[in-house]
Amino acid sequence: MRIRSAVLIAAAATSLAGCFSLFPKSTPAQLYTFTVNTPAPTAEATRRFTVERLATSFAREAEGDQILTTDGDQAAYIAGARWAAPAAELFDKAEIVAFERSEGPVRLLRAGDVGAAALSLRLDVQTFEARYLSGPKAAPTVVVSVHAILVAPESRKVVGDEVFESRRPASDNRVSAIAAAFDDATTDVLSRIVDWTGREGASTGAAS
Repeated sequence: MRIRSAVLIAAAATSLAGCFSLFPKSTPAQLYTFTVNTPAPTAEATRRFTVERLATSFAREAEGDQILTTDGDQAAYIAGARWAAPAAELFDKAEIVAFERSEGPVRLLRAGDVGAAALSLRLDVQTFEARYLSGPKAAPTVVVSVHAILVAPESRKVVGDEVFESRRPASDNRVSAIAAAFDDATTDVLSRIVDWTGREGASTGAAS
């Protein structure tokens, strides 16, 4: 599904109400998804400390099942294409998979898990969009930006605070290529967050 450049008309990127749809050449709706495309660990990872996963906040204009694009200060959704589930939900699942597949020291606690966590992790997905940096005819660049905060549960002291951003150019101005770039950018950001969480935990003594 190639996106037509002529219809990337203005809407304010800062307003959800201003986002509207692009009209591709083909009209049937198609569903896309993303996950973490790193391979599973070759052996069972040795977990040395646990982290509680707090609720993730997500950029309001991108959290639903529509695929957000921007061109300068204008925003649009891609018509005829949807995420298979809300982007915020897919990101949450990708975060869990990223920690499960990591060979690092962190085990992510989820709802219903037993045990006290050494640290709490909160993610704020600030940017999740495909940017047309070279005009609407060129392939866009997917930008995923996440603010990560690690907190000591007992003292509520912030022990880690970092912003992670990944930019992945789509190979073509087609929805399938754009979705693949979202996958790559999400994988990159979450992999770095997992590694950072392990390093910060070790530095605070959580892994001891």
